[in-house]
Amino acid sequence: MRRVSKLFSNGTLALKEMTLDVERGEFLSLLGPSGCGKSTALRIIAGLGEASSGDIDWPASQLDSKGKPKGDIGFVFQEPTLMPWETVFGNVHLPLKLQGASKTAGRDNVMATLASVGLADFHKAYPRELSGGMKMRVSIARALVTRPKLLLMDEPFAALDEITRQKLNDDVLRLWRESGITVIFVTHSVFESAFLSNRIVVMKARPGQVYADMPIETSSIRDANYRTSEEYRATTDTVSRALQEAIMMGATQQ
Repeated sequence: MRRVSKLFSNGTLALKEMTLDVERGEFLSLLGPSGCGKSTALRIIAGLGEASSGDIDWPASQLDSKGKPKGDIGFVFQEPTLMPWETVFGNVHLPLKLQGASKTAGRDNVMATLASVGLADFHKAYPRELSGGMKMRVSIARALVTRPKLLLMDEPFAALDEITRQKLNDDVLRLWRESGITVIFVTHSVFESAFLSNRIVVMKARPGQVYADMPIETSSIRDANYRTSEEYRATTDTVSRALQEAIMMGATQQ
């Protein structure tokens, strides 16, 4: 992102000259208070919204003839947004269907992707038969089935209970390690960002700008034991202080 600003028609300035570089293979979390422009930035990166000013620069290999990003992006929304009349298989197959692939041609790919999120045995189930966590797994599988280079996740676990959220954090971290995909993850949870990320960008309150850019390095595997470690506690303390400073700075400028 190069000096990206976003002014909505109602006069709300959501982003102001936000600049951000994302490296290949990173797990980057955008952390900030509600309304700071995290989701707006994510949608502009995805091409789901346009910047009022500034530029989004992509590697040339990922641009189409009109300068827009190709289908190398997977997006996981805050809600699963599944089609209730389709099975789990049908929901995950949708992006392939839009690319012209039949269910027969895409079957192996869909089943392998469902297996990666632990839902291969539920491919014939309907969304109404699934728990909230399982629905989100289907949403993640749908985003991954096209083998994107960039996965964008917009507070996908915010509505889930803590146990389910931790399990899905573990799963997303495993998928990231196994695939080498680049992830940009929007959250307002200090604990979630510190557990998942190898880099956290803290945003100050509206209009959204980068307040702190924090690499997160750990000496151990991020698992259940890491959640109770002194290293994790110290990381969350550091990130929490940066977030509080960003919130205070935003308040003084309003």
